Amino acid sequence: MTDLTLVRHGETVWHADNRYTGTTDIELTERGRHQAEQLAAWAKQAHLDAIWVSPMVRARDTAAPSERATGLTASVDERLTELDFGDGEGLTSTEMLTRFRDSRHAFERDPVAHHLPGGEDPIRAAERALGCLRDIARKHLSGRVLIVGHGTVKRLVLCSLLGIPLRHYRTMFPLIRNCGVTTIRWDGNGPAALIEYNTPIDFPAYDPGKDTTP
Repeated sequence: MTDLTLVRHGETVWHADNRYTGTTDIELTERGRHQAEQLAAWAKQAHLDAIWVSPMVRARDTAAPSERATGLTASVDERLTELDFGDGEGLTSTEMLTRFRDSRHAFERDPVAHHLPGGEDPIRAAERALGCLRDIARKHLSGRVLIVGHGTVKRLVLCSLLGIPLRHYRTMFPLIRNCGVTTIRWDGNGPAALIEYNTPIDFPAYDPGKDTTP
């Protein structure tokens, strides 16, 4: 089994307005850069075997301090890119209601069957991200890997691995902290075990060597 630690990037300049940030390259805020440094302190004592990261600037900049702290060079994989929000890219929920009210309401009822107009199918996004995680698990057997990516793809992956219908990704996981730590244990096949969810980075890193679960 491999411990895959999934981390959303640090805070970005669109965070304050809660704008949908998918394939747009947005920079970290000063707070986001501080979160990245906190993540590096966490990573330094987490006994990592590897770091993988989305190619988006906000993810790369979040992972960079952890690379320096651990001496590991991150593997960049396009499959970890955030969901494309199409016509909703860069907008707030209120702005979407103004521009395409019916589509926004349909999205709120079922964000998979009625994903945002012009956007990526969440099913396909989940499949590509799972393919990446499967490759990571098989490449780093019995290791621990930090994966720096994005909030929506992270929620889709969690639903897929925990047997939760994808349409519930917004309601089951309504909050994904910037740089919050979520660890799943997976061998690349079947369901995964959830070890920790959304743990703040100022907590000590989970130590698999001290796992006393019977």
